[in-house]
Amino acid sequence: MSPQPASTSSRAIVWPSVITVISAAWALAILFGLDDTAAHILQAVLFGIGVLIMVAFIRTAQRIEPFFKRA
Repeated sequence: MSPQPASTSSRAIVWPSVITVISAAWALAILFGLDDTAAHILQAVLFGIGVLIMVAFIRTAQRIEPFFKRA
């Protein structure tokens, strides 16, 4: 059997992973004794850090393995 190529339209959210990350943010909020508003701010900050890390990873990957062919 040959593996089928991954299709971008078949991407799906892995909800258990999302719930794990949210739970970790709430656990940190409880650990630090934060109220609901501060917990939501913590979630937003952690999300932003995650986005920055992902962007840095993609940019570094592009330098090593270019995504586009230059003429």
